[in-house]
Amino acid sequence: MTETMAAVAFNDAVSRYEPVFGLETHVELGTITKMFCGCPAAFGAEPNAAVCPVCLGLPGSLPVVNRRAVEYTIRIGLALNCTIATWCRFARKNYFYPDMPKDYQISQYDEPLCTDGYLDVAVAGTVVRVGIERVHMEEDTGKSHHMGGATGRIHGADYSLVDYNRAGIPLVEVVTKPVPGTGALAPEVARAYVTELRELLRALGVSDVRMEEGSLRCDVNLSLSPAGSGQWGKRTETKNVNSLRSVERAMRSEIERQAAILDAGGTVVQETRHFHEETGQTTPGRSKEEAQDYRYFPEPDLVPLAPEAAWVDGIRASLPELPAARRARLQAEWGLSDLDMAAVRNAGALDLVAATVAAGASPANARKWWLGELSRHANESGTELTHLPVTPDQVARVAELVSSGQLNDKLARAVLDGVLAGEGSPDEVVAARGLAVVSDEGALGVAVDEAIAANPDLAAKVRDGKVNVAAALVGVVMRATRGQADAAKVRELILAKLS
Repeated sequence: MTETMAAVAFNDAVSRYEPVFGLETHVELGTITKMFCGCPAAFGAEPNAAVCPVCLGLPGSLPVVNRRAVEYTIRIGLALNCTIATWCRFARKNYFYPDMPKDYQISQYDEPLCTDGYLDVAVAGTVVRVGIERVHMEEDTGKSHHMGGATGRIHGADYSLVDYNRAGIPLVEVVTKPVPGTGALAPEVARAYVTELRELLRALGVSDVRMEEGSLRCDVNLSLSPAGSGQWGKRTETKNVNSLRSVERAMRSEIERQAAILDAGGTVVQETRHFHEETGQTTPGRSKEEAQDYRYFPEPDLVPLAPEAAWVDGIRASLPELPAARRARLQAEWGLSDLDMAAVRNAGALDLVAATVAAGASPANARKWWLGELSRHANESGTELTHLPVTPDQVARVAELVSSGQLNDKLARAVLDGVLAGEGSPDEVVAARGLAVVSDEGALGVAVDEAIAANPDLAAKVRDGKVNVAAALVGVVMRATRGQADAAKVRELILAKLS
């Protein structure tokens, strides 16, 4: 019955109810091999091609811990200001899904590797500290493919297939502490947190964090309680949300849905839910009213982990400049306002602008081309800026040609069109299309004489001292030269001839 209730408007909901949320983010680590065996961990292999007795859970096979996966987890924990355990161990998590070949998952339970950290995120001019409960290691499951249905889910499918290539991929789960007190900003804070976490993981080099490929997935836990009550309500868990935008949309949808239930005097069911991109709504999964007994116990086939202090210190010393610190440094170096820096970041252009500046462009010119003309191309083609077939070095060269007067902005846009079309480097496009600015006074003088002769009324006004009218004659010359004339020199010539 609650699924058919009309949702409460978001602003109305957060005016009367206090949202509390927590996020569980699963990150596939970018190791060469799987967590407990030597099978390749690369994405995209033929189904069931990257498997062996260990990751298939065959009798007699024994796991061996991937040292690089442990190192990557420690890097994540240190970057999230966590305490690194001096001793921890793996545990068996028992459950029976077709995509879990052993019928248990090797994970960590009450003794994780990293605990009690935080990540600061900025939203609406305010810094929100999101507490990190734990960062623990585990192995990923295989992937079920439900065939023949309309939704891709098991309900309504004709049959199911299982691909075990993903089984055993090193997985890290980053679990936040509950986040209260953010009110109407809760969905934005959640999105900002996942965004910052993704940038941090990419900077650490521990994962490609491609949400579209499932290497970063987020579970959104949310509860509502009457504002000022000091109590927390029953929570739902929206599973496997796979885009930044969807994290925000899923939370807004759940706030509106739960508010409608509470307004009607109902009780929110503690359950998992699925988010649907096409509708922006969630639907029920399985009930979690009773705690599921996974029968955790220490993994008998693996010895405990005891990272040496010297190893941890070495990893700490090797950490790169983290995203927040890098953004602050670049903003200061480039002289940008908070608003300008936010625009660069929101466009996904920070690394591109930085690389273009490193290639010789000024920060202003780098921003101009990436956030202007190139963003337009990306939007029109439905692609990411980073996927455009143009490099920061090429953009820096275009900016240099403009600064030196060899191109104007109109011609530079045509050059970028040629580069994006695969016609070669900026210089090759200029040569092939004949796009260089015409600055030769002889050629320009002929064009100016023709413009004056064709527009005697305009010429007379300039002779009478109406200097601003010269702009109209400049326009005539620019049209005649297909925009290639040096506009400043054309104006000088017109004024000289009509003085």
